[in-house]
Amino acid sequence: MIVLPAIDLHEGKCVRLFQGDYATAEVVAGDPIETAQGFAEAGAHWLHMVDLDGAKAGEPVNRRQILDVVRATGMKVEVGGGIRAMKDVAGYLDAGAARVILGSAALRSPDFVREAVKEYGGRIAVGIDAWGGMAASQGWTEQSQVNYIDLARRMEDLGVQYIICTDIQKDGTQAGPNLEMLDRLNRSVECNVTASGGVSSLLDLAALYDLGLYGAIAGKAVYAGALDLRTAVTACHKLGGRRPKTEAALNDELDRFFHKGELIPAIVQDRRTNQVLMLAYMNREALRKTLETGTTWFYSRSRKALWNKGETSGNTQRVVSVAADCDDDTLLVRVDPRGPACHTGKTSCFFKEIYGESAE
Repeated sequence: MIVLPAIDLHEGKCVRLFQGDYATAEVVAGDPIETAQGFAEAGAHWLHMVDLDGAKAGEPVNRRQILDVVRATGMKVEVGGGIRAMKDVAGYLDAGAARVILGSAALRSPDFVREAVKEYGGRIAVGIDAWGGMAASQGWTEQSQVNYIDLARRMEDLGVQYIICTDIQKDGTQAGPNLEMLDRLNRSVECNVTASGGVSSLLDLAALYDLGLYGAIAGKAVYAGALDLRTAVTACHKLGGRRPKTEAALNDELDRFFHKGELIPAIVQDRRTNQVLMLAYMNREALRKTLETGTTWFYSRSRKALWNKGETSGNTQRVVSVAADCDDDTLLVRVDPRGPACHTGKTSCFFKEIYGESAE
Protein backbone atom coordinates (compact mmCIF):
# COMPACT_ATOMS: atom_id res chain seq x y z
CA MET A 1 0.00 0.00 0.00
CA ILE A 2 1.23 3.49 -0.87
CA VAL A 3 1.28 6.27 1.72
CA LEU A 4 0.78 9.74 0.26
CA PRO A 5 1.53 12.70 2.54
CA ALA A 6 -0.72 15.64 1.72
CA ILE A 7 -0.14 19.30 1.00
CA ASP A 8 -3.31 21.39 0.74
CA LEU A 9 -2.72 24.91 -0.57
CA HIS A 10 -4.81 27.90 0.46
CA GLU A 11 -3.60 31.36 -0.55
CA GLY A 12 -0.23 29.79 -1.32
CA LYS A 13 0.19 28.34 2.18
CA CYS A 14 0.18 24.74 3.45
CA VAL A 15 -3.00 24.39 5.48
CA ARG A 16 -5.33 21.76 6.89
CA LEU A 17 -9.09 22.07 7.20
CA PHE A 18 -11.50 20.53 9.67
CA GLN A 19 -14.28 18.60 7.90
CA GLY A 20 -13.72 20.64 4.75
CA ASP A 21 -14.63 23.98 6.33
CA TYR A 22 -12.50 26.74 4.79
CA ALA A 23 -13.10 28.90 7.84
CA THR A 24 -11.04 26.42 9.89
CA ALA A 25 -7.95 26.70 7.67
CA GLU A 26 -4.86 26.31 9.83
CA VAL A 27 -1.35 26.89 8.51
CA VAL A 28 0.56 23.70 9.32
CA ALA A 29 3.84 24.17 7.46
CA GLY A 30 5.97 26.76 5.76
CA ASP A 31 7.24 26.68 2.20
CA PRO A 32 5.52 23.96 0.10
CA ILE A 33 8.78 22.95 -1.59
CA GLU A 34 10.63 22.53 1.71
CA THR A 35 7.67 20.63 3.12
CA ALA A 36 7.59 18.26 0.15
CA GLN A 37 11.36 17.75 0.31
CA GLY A 38 10.97 16.78 3.95
CA PHE A 39 8.40 14.17 2.96
CA ALA A 40 10.77 12.84 0.29
CA GLU A 41 13.61 12.58 2.80
CA ALA A 42 11.28 10.53 5.01
CA GLY A 43 10.97 8.02 2.18
CA ALA A 44 7.72 9.09 0.52
CA HIS A 45 7.72 8.76 -3.27
CA TRP A 46 4.17 9.96 -3.86
CA LEU A 47 2.67 13.29 -2.82
CA HIS A 48 -1.00 14.33 -2.75
CA MET A 49 -1.53 18.04 -3.47
CA VAL A 50 -4.83 19.92 -3.50
CA ASP A 51 -5.46 23.46 -4.67
CA LEU A 52 -8.17 24.38 -2.19
CA ASP A 53 -8.70 27.79 -3.73
CA GLY A 54 -8.97 26.19 -7.14
CA ALA A 55 -11.55 23.69 -5.88
CA LYS A 56 -13.79 26.55 -4.78
CA ALA A 57 -13.10 28.78 -7.80
CA GLY A 58 -13.58 26.04 -10.38
CA GLU A 59 -10.18 26.62 -11.97
CA PRO A 60 -6.53 26.27 -10.89
CA VAL A 61 -5.37 29.05 -8.58
CA ASN A 62 -2.18 27.70 -7.01
CA ARG A 63 -0.90 25.99 -10.17
CA ARG A 64 2.50 27.68 -10.14
CA GLN A 65 3.26 26.63 -6.56
CA ILE A 66 2.22 23.04 -7.30
CA LEU A 67 4.38 22.78 -10.40
CA ASP A 68 7.29 24.31 -8.49
CA VAL A 69 7.03 21.35 -6.10
CA VAL A 70 6.85 18.89 -9.01
CA ARG A 71 10.01 20.30 -10.58
CA ALA A 72 11.96 20.77 -7.35
CA THR A 73 11.38 17.41 -5.70
CA GLY A 74 11.14 14.78 -8.42
CA MET A 75 8.31 13.13 -6.45
CA LYS A 76 5.31 11.57 -8.12
CA VAL A 77 2.68 14.21 -7.47
CA GLU A 78 -1.05 13.74 -7.86
CA VAL A 79 -2.87 17.06 -8.15
CA GLY A 80 -6.47 18.03 -7.52
CA GLY A 81 -8.56 21.15 -7.12
CA GLY A 82 -10.36 23.14 -9.80
CA ILE A 83 -9.45 20.94 -12.75
CA ARG A 84 -12.53 21.25 -14.95
CA ALA A 85 -11.10 21.50 -18.49
CA MET A 86 -8.79 19.46 -20.72
CA LYS A 87 -6.34 22.35 -20.93
CA ASP A 88 -5.88 22.16 -17.16
CA VAL A 89 -5.40 18.39 -17.26
CA ALA A 90 -2.81 18.74 -20.02
CA GLY A 91 -1.18 21.69 -18.28
CA TYR A 92 -0.43 19.65 -15.17
CA LEU A 93 0.47 16.34 -16.81
CA ASP A 94 2.64 17.87 -19.53
CA ALA A 95 4.50 19.82 -16.83
CA GLY A 96 5.39 16.64 -14.93
CA ALA A 97 2.56 15.82 -12.55
CA ALA A 98 2.04 12.06 -12.25
CA ARG A 99 -1.75 12.16 -11.98
CA VAL A 100 -4.55 14.68 -11.88
CA ILE A 101 -7.63 14.29 -9.73
CA LEU A 102 -11.03 15.19 -11.11
CA GLY A 103 -13.54 15.92 -8.37
CA SER A 104 -16.63 17.98 -9.11
CA ALA A 105 -16.37 16.99 -12.76
CA ALA A 106 -17.35 13.44 -11.80
CA LEU A 107 -20.77 14.74 -10.83
CA ARG A 108 -21.18 17.62 -13.24
CA SER A 109 -19.26 16.62 -16.38
CA PRO A 110 -19.00 12.86 -16.92
CA ASP A 111 -18.22 13.48 -20.61
CA PHE A 112 -15.16 15.46 -19.56
CA VAL A 113 -14.05 12.56 -17.35
CA ARG A 114 -14.54 10.16 -20.24
CA GLU A 115 -12.45 12.37 -22.55
CA ALA A 116 -9.68 12.74 -19.99
CA VAL A 117 -9.49 8.99 -19.32
CA LYS A 118 -9.49 8.24 -23.04
CA GLU A 119 -6.55 10.60 -23.52
CA TYR A 120 -4.52 9.88 -20.37
CA GLY A 121 -5.69 6.53 -18.98
CA GLY A 122 -4.25 5.74 -15.56
CA ARG A 123 -2.94 9.27 -15.08
CA ILE A 124 -6.49 10.31 -14.24
CA ALA A 125 -7.96 9.78 -10.79
CA VAL A 126 -11.42 10.71 -9.55
CA GLY A 127 -11.94 12.15 -6.08
CA ILE A 128 -15.21 11.15 -4.46
CA ASP A 129 -15.89 13.20 -1.36
CA ALA A 130 -18.92 12.18 0.66
CA TRP A 131 -20.95 13.45 3.58
CA GLY A 132 -23.36 10.92 5.02
CA GLY A 133 -22.75 8.69 2.03
CA MET A 134 -23.70 11.36 -0.52
CA ALA A 135 -21.17 12.87 -2.90
CA ALA A 136 -20.19 16.54 -2.49
CA SER A 137 -18.68 18.98 -4.98
CA GLN A 138 -17.38 22.53 -5.39
CA GLY A 139 -14.67 22.17 -2.75
CA TRP A 140 -17.15 20.33 -0.50
CA THR A 141 -19.46 23.34 -0.39
CA GLU A 142 -22.31 21.60 -2.22
CA GLN A 143 -23.88 18.22 -1.48
CA SER A 144 -25.62 16.09 -4.09
CA GLN A 145 -28.20 13.33 -3.81
CA VAL A 146 -25.87 10.83 -5.51
CA ASN A 147 -24.65 7.92 -3.40
CA TYR A 148 -20.86 7.62 -3.38
CA ILE A 149 -20.88 3.99 -4.54
CA ASP A 150 -23.25 4.75 -7.40
CA LEU A 151 -20.91 7.54 -8.48
CA ALA A 152 -17.88 5.24 -8.22
CA ARG A 153 -19.56 2.65 -10.44
CA ARG A 154 -20.35 5.32 -13.02
CA MET A 155 -16.70 6.36 -13.01
CA GLU A 156 -15.56 2.76 -13.40
CA ASP A 157 -17.83 2.44 -16.42
CA LEU A 158 -16.01 5.45 -17.91
CA GLY A 159 -12.67 3.66 -17.55
CA VAL A 160 -11.43 5.33 -14.36
CA GLN A 161 -8.77 3.20 -12.63
CA TYR A 162 -8.09 5.27 -9.49
CA ILE A 163 -10.58 6.61 -6.95
CA ILE A 164 -9.70 8.74 -3.94
CA CYS A 165 -12.45 8.52 -1.36
CA THR A 166 -12.86 11.04 1.45
CA ASP A 167 -15.38 10.93 4.26
CA ILE A 168 -15.68 14.67 4.86
CA GLN A 169 -16.87 14.09 8.42
CA LYS A 170 -13.55 12.36 9.14
CA ASP A 171 -11.28 14.81 7.34
CA GLY A 172 -8.88 16.65 9.62
CA THR A 173 -10.24 14.97 12.74
CA GLN A 174 -7.51 12.32 13.32
CA ALA A 175 -10.40 10.13 14.46
CA GLY A 176 -9.60 7.22 12.18
CA PRO A 177 -10.85 6.54 8.64
CA ASN A 178 -14.36 5.34 7.87
CA LEU A 179 -13.42 1.69 7.37
CA GLU A 180 -16.95 0.50 6.66
CA MET A 181 -17.41 3.10 3.93
CA LEU A 182 -14.06 2.32 2.35
CA ASP A 183 -14.56 -1.42 2.51
CA ARG A 184 -17.94 -1.16 0.80
CA LEU A 185 -16.44 0.96 -1.94
CA ASN A 186 -13.43 -1.28 -2.46
CA ARG A 187 -15.68 -4.33 -2.77
CA SER A 188 -18.05 -2.56 -5.16
CA VAL A 189 -15.56 -1.56 -7.87
CA GLU A 190 -12.38 -2.89 -9.45
CA CYS A 191 -10.78 0.55 -9.30
CA ASN A 192 -7.75 1.16 -7.08
CA VAL A 193 -9.09 2.93 -3.99
CA THR A 194 -7.12 5.44 -1.91
CA ALA A 195 -8.40 6.37 1.54
CA SER A 196 -8.45 10.00 2.60
CA GLY A 197 -9.61 11.54 5.85
CA GLY A 198 -9.04 10.60 9.48
CA VAL A 199 -5.80 8.62 9.15
CA SER A 200 -4.01 9.15 12.44
CA SER A 201 -1.87 6.13 13.33
CA LEU A 202 -0.07 3.01 12.15
CA LEU A 203 -3.09 1.03 13.35
CA ASP A 204 -5.25 2.97 10.90
CA LEU A 205 -2.82 2.16 8.09
CA ALA A 206 -2.78 -1.50 9.08
CA ALA A 207 -6.58 -1.57 8.96
CA LEU A 208 -6.59 0.01 5.51
CA TYR A 209 -3.94 -2.45 4.32
CA ASP A 210 -6.09 -5.32 5.55
CA LEU A 211 -8.97 -3.99 3.44
CA GLY A 212 -6.75 -4.30 0.37
CA LEU A 213 -6.71 -0.59 -0.48
CA TYR A 214 -4.28 0.85 -2.99
CA GLY A 215 -3.21 3.84 -0.91
CA ALA A 216 -3.76 6.08 2.10
CA ILE A 217 -3.43 9.85 2.32
CA ALA A 218 -2.03 11.22 5.56
CA GLY A 219 -2.28 14.90 6.38
CA LYS A 220 -2.94 16.44 9.75
CA ALA A 221 -1.53 13.50 11.73
CA VAL A 222 1.82 13.87 9.96
CA TYR A 223 2.00 17.61 10.62
CA ALA A 224 0.93 17.15 14.24
CA GLY A 225 3.57 14.48 14.80
CA ALA A 226 1.01 11.81 15.69
CA LEU A 227 2.09 9.71 12.70
CA ASP A 228 5.76 9.31 11.87
CA LEU A 229 5.93 9.40 8.08
CA ARG A 230 9.16 7.43 7.75
CA THR A 231 7.78 4.62 9.89
CA ALA A 232 4.47 4.69 8.02
CA VAL A 233 6.14 4.51 4.61
CA THR A 234 8.39 1.66 5.71
CA ALA A 235 5.48 -0.31 7.16
CA CYS A 236 3.31 0.08 4.08
CA HIS A 237 6.10 -0.67 1.61
CA LYS A 238 6.20 -4.33 2.60
CA LEU A 239 5.39 -6.46 -0.41
CA GLY A 240 4.01 -9.96 -0.33
CA GLY A 241 0.64 -9.29 1.30
CA ARG A 242 -2.36 -8.49 -0.82
CA ARG A 243 -1.65 -8.07 -4.50
CA PRO A 244 -2.81 -4.71 -5.91
CA LYS A 245 -5.96 -4.89 -8.01
CA THR A 246 -4.35 -3.89 -11.30
CA GLU A 247 -1.00 -4.18 -13.03
CA ALA A 248 -0.73 -0.39 -13.02
CA ALA A 249 -1.16 -0.31 -9.26
CA LEU A 250 1.54 -2.94 -8.78
CA ASN A 251 3.88 -0.90 -10.96
CA ASP A 252 3.13 2.15 -8.80
CA GLU A 253 4.31 0.19 -5.76
CA LEU A 254 7.45 -1.03 -7.54
CA ASP A 255 8.35 2.39 -8.94
CA ARG A 256 10.23 3.43 -5.82
CA PHE A 257 12.97 0.89 -6.57
CA PHE A 258 13.67 2.38 -9.99
CA HIS A 259 13.98 6.08 -9.19
CA LYS A 260 17.67 6.00 -10.21
CA GLY A 261 17.32 3.93 -13.35
CA GLU A 262 15.58 1.06 -15.08
CA LEU A 263 17.67 -1.62 -13.31
CA ILE A 264 18.29 -2.36 -9.64
CA PRO A 265 21.08 -4.62 -8.34
CA ALA A 266 19.92 -7.70 -6.44
CA ILE A 267 22.27 -9.45 -4.00
CA VAL A 268 21.29 -13.11 -3.64
CA GLN A 269 22.06 -14.74 -0.28
CA ASP A 270 21.67 -18.31 0.98
CA ARG A 271 19.20 -18.00 3.83
CA ARG A 272 20.67 -21.00 5.70
CA THR A 273 24.39 -20.09 5.57
CA ASN A 274 24.12 -16.32 4.88
CA GLN A 275 26.67 -16.79 2.09
CA VAL A 276 26.38 -14.31 -0.75
CA LEU A 277 25.73 -16.39 -3.86
CA MET A 278 25.58 -13.88 -6.70
CA LEU A 279 24.82 -10.36 -7.83
CA ALA A 280 22.42 -9.77 -10.70
CA TYR A 281 20.07 -7.06 -11.93
CA MET A 282 16.30 -6.76 -12.02
CA ASN A 283 14.02 -4.51 -14.00
CA ARG A 284 10.38 -3.97 -13.04
CA GLU A 285 9.25 -7.11 -14.87
CA ALA A 286 11.91 -9.30 -13.29
CA LEU A 287 11.06 -8.04 -9.80
CA ARG A 288 7.36 -8.53 -10.45
CA LYS A 289 7.92 -12.11 -11.66
CA THR A 290 10.17 -12.84 -8.68
CA LEU A 291 7.46 -11.72 -6.27
CA GLU A 292 4.73 -13.54 -8.16
CA THR A 293 6.47 -16.87 -8.73
CA GLY A 294 8.64 -17.15 -5.63
CA THR A 295 11.71 -17.92 -7.77
CA THR A 296 14.43 -15.53 -8.87
CA TRP A 297 14.12 -13.67 -12.18
CA PHE A 298 16.75 -11.28 -13.49
CA TYR A 299 17.47 -9.03 -16.47
CA SER A 300 20.49 -9.87 -18.58
CA ARG A 301 22.25 -6.67 -19.62
CA SER A 302 24.20 -8.49 -22.34
CA ARG A 303 21.25 -10.35 -23.86
CA LYS A 304 18.76 -7.61 -22.99
CA ALA A 305 16.23 -10.20 -21.89
CA LEU A 306 14.67 -11.70 -18.76
CA TRP A 307 15.96 -14.97 -17.39
CA ASN A 308 14.71 -17.30 -14.69
CA LYS A 309 17.55 -18.73 -12.57
CA GLY A 310 17.75 -22.49 -13.07
CA GLU A 311 15.34 -22.62 -15.99
CA THR A 312 17.83 -24.60 -18.09
CA SER A 313 20.35 -25.85 -15.50
CA GLY A 314 17.90 -26.89 -12.82
CA ASN A 315 19.88 -24.88 -10.24
CA THR A 316 16.84 -22.97 -8.99
CA GLN A 317 16.46 -20.50 -6.14
CA ARG A 318 13.30 -20.43 -4.01
CA VAL A 319 12.75 -16.93 -2.66
CA VAL A 320 12.33 -16.67 1.10
CA SER A 321 12.38 -12.89 1.46
CA VAL A 322 13.18 -9.69 -0.41
CA ALA A 323 14.47 -6.59 1.39
CA ALA A 324 15.48 -3.14 0.18
CA ASP A 325 18.33 -1.06 1.53
CA CYS A 326 17.83 2.34 3.16
CA ASP A 327 17.85 4.18 -0.18
CA ASP A 328 15.58 1.73 -2.01
CA ASP A 329 18.25 1.25 -4.68
CA THR A 330 19.58 -2.25 -3.87
CA LEU A 331 17.73 -5.48 -3.07
CA LEU A 332 18.74 -8.37 -0.83
CA VAL A 333 17.08 -11.58 -1.97
CA ARG A 334 17.35 -14.47 0.51
CA VAL A 335 16.82 -17.86 -1.08
CA ASP A 336 16.84 -21.59 -0.59
CA PRO A 337 19.18 -22.66 -3.43
CA ARG A 338 18.94 -25.93 -5.27
CA GLY A 339 22.38 -26.50 -6.72
CA PRO A 340 25.26 -24.05 -7.28
CA ALA A 341 24.65 -20.40 -8.11
CA CYS A 342 27.59 -19.98 -10.48
CA HIS A 343 27.72 -21.32 -14.04
CA THR A 344 31.20 -22.68 -13.22
CA GLY A 345 29.68 -25.11 -10.74
CA LYS A 346 30.86 -23.17 -7.70
CA THR A 347 28.39 -22.67 -4.85
CA SER A 348 28.89 -18.91 -5.06
CA CYS A 349 29.96 -16.63 -7.89
CA PHE A 350 32.33 -14.95 -5.45
CA PHE A 351 35.26 -17.37 -5.33
CA LYS A 352 38.14 -15.38 -6.87
CA GLU A 353 39.99 -14.17 -3.80
CA ILE A 354 41.83 -10.87 -4.30
CA TYR A 355 42.40 -9.84 -0.66
CA GLY A 356 42.15 -11.40 2.79
CA GLU A 357 40.78 -14.78 3.70
CA SER A 358 38.49 -16.61 1.33
CA ALA A 359 34.87 -17.21 2.35
CA GLU A 360 35.21 -20.83 1.19
